[in-house]
Amino acid sequence: MENGIHFISGLPRSGSTLLAALLRQNPRFHAEMSSPVAGMYMAMQSSMSGRNEFHVFIKNEQRRAILRGLFENFYHEIQKTKVVFDTNRAWCSRLSGLAQLFPEAKIICCVRSVAWVIDSIERLVQRNAFEPSKMFNFEAPGSVYTRTETLTEKGGMIRGPHDALQEAFYGENAGRLLLVQYESLARSPASTLAAIYDFIREEPYKHHDFENVEYSADDFDERLGTPGLHRVAKKVTYTERQTILPPDIFMRFAGEFWKEPSRNIRNVRVV
Repeated sequence: MENGIHFISGLPRSGSTLLAALLRQNPRFHAEMSSPVAGMYMAMQSSMSGRNEFHVFIKNEQRRAILRGLFENFYHEIQKTKVVFDTNRAWCSRLSGLAQLFPEAKIICCVRSVAWVIDSIERLVQRNAFEPSKMFNFEAPGSVYTRTETLTEKGGMIRGPHDALQEAFYGENAGRLLLVQYESLARSPASTLAAIYDFIREEPYKHHDFENVEYSADDFDERLGTPGLHRVAKKVTYTERQTILPPDIFMRFAGEFWKEPSRNIRNVRVV
């Protein structure tokens, strides 16, 4: 790919949309809140697997070429002038494949305490009290306790990305990861972006404007039944607040494994 590709992944409600909004201020970069490429990538993997009776005629070299071609064709025009950042929470679970397809690619993982991720989602749910969300299959999901169980069950909106993040964090390709904490991005956007530029070996961009951030996905959020899901404040700032979660839920999910030195056995960089 002409100008290279990197990936944004990690946990929901942890700053990936804000990060994309900031990166795209650099005219050399292309970044969106999310893309359909991951879904197509996994669908193509499945279609070339044993569930296809003709899979015996597909060699691994062909699989790699087809999957790489997906990115090259999807970003064909953009890649002529820009470095692409493709965003999807599933990428951490596909790290071994991405490492083979794009040896120079890095994954920037936006992270945040699961307790605060749940708190952020609960605030959205309560703010949109009359509109069921796709996060809960457009059904009225009961109480904060049932919503929390849905989010954190196996394969759930939080549990799935959290499991994928741990897989990547402890795996042999962990050196490709940079974990960006939500608090760091919101409190110190300049130094956080500087760390990202250093990690991906790109020249720093001197004209990021943290007072005038622009990103609009209102129509997309409306279709999900969750207005405000990808809304980004104009000014980058961190607001201290008290959780709206019951104490037992908050304490159950408080803590961040990436902050424990004894667990960072691959020396993953965290900012």
